[in-house]
Amino acid sequence: MKFFKSLDILLPMDYFVNTMNNIALNVSDDLLRYQAGKLQSLIREMVGCCQDRNLYEAQKFELPYAEINCLLLFNGERYLTVKNMARKLDVAKSRVTKLIENLKDKGLLESIGDPKDGRIKLISLTPAGLKKLEEINVFHEEIHRNILLQLELDERMTMLSFLERLRSAMEAVKESFV
Repeated sequence: MKFFKSLDILLPMDYFVNTMNNIALNVSDDLLRYQAGKLQSLIREMVGCCQDRNLYEAQKFELPYAEINCLLLFNGERYLTVKNMARKLDVAKSRVTKLIENLKDKGLLESIGDPKDGRIKLISLTPAGLKKLEEINVFHEEIHRNILLQLELDERMTMLSFLERLRSAMEAVKESFV
């Protein structure tokens, strides 16, 4: 058995190694706890920034943010059903019906009967709705462009790569809870 001499006391080498490993684990646990707290805080702050932007956006486009979200569903879509909209927004169909009615009253949405099934209404953007959606998309593009311009090119590449990794990690953790 190997021994380690410390302060004129002979200790087994295993004792020394185990003690150092426990210290390393405690430091590692403390570091991970700190990092988890920092991640939580940063995500909370970013969500806060997004919520502030949502408020600004609602004022800018003179629409409640729920209605803006409803319009955003039409990116890449010509027609949607109430059921699909409710699923994508993760709200009740009755809530979507109210949003659709409000947007129809503002001249941004219209509905027609589905030629294949008269019970189903197809919802689409009016020309004014298309214009409003384009304005919203331009606004989003401008905001994200301005965010990227706060960083150097190599920082942008690194940040986007890390955000992709963070999103993947979040998805993996989410799957473990489902």
